[in-house]
Order: sequence, then C-alpha cells, then structure tokens
Amino acid sequence: MSLEKSIVEKILKSFSRSEADTGSPEVQIALLTQKINILTEHFKKHKQDYHSRRGLLKMISRRKKLLSYIKKNAPEIYQTTISQLSLRK
Repeated sequence: MSLEKSIVEKILKSFSRSEADTGSPEVQIALLTQKINILTEHFKKHKQDYHSRRGLLKMISRRKKLLSYIKKNAPEIYQTTISQLSLRK
C-alpha cells in the first residue's frame, strides 16, 4: 500500500521544515496518519483482513513513538502537529 504522489507532495509542503525535508518527525507522523486513515477505511469494508491489521498496529505504534519523541524534545512543534492532524480531542 502506498500513497498517491500528489497526496505525499501536499503533506510535504504543509509539514516539512525545508524544501527537501522528508525525514523530520512531523512529516513522518503526517504520512503515517494518512496511511492509518486509509487502512481504517479499508477495515470497515474488509473486517477479517488480519494480516493488514498487523501492519496497521505497527504503524500506530511507530506514530506513537514519534509523537512521544516530539513531545519530549519540541513541545511547540508537538502542539502544532497534533492540532493540524486533529489527533487529540
């Protein structure tokens, strides 16, 4: 499963720190969130796809680790990231 190039470019424009930035935690979190949202929609239709569900859980875990890293090292970036992605209520 991969994201469309136009979606990736849009995410990179809104979350990257510089022009060629693809590895900063904010960008990684945004890309993982997009993939998680797509897989969540997939599971509404295919409830018994357990192999893909494992991948989803790994993505959620990775996003959680990145969020805790950002929260510890850059709280202001953490707040802007979760507000833009509407992750917390």
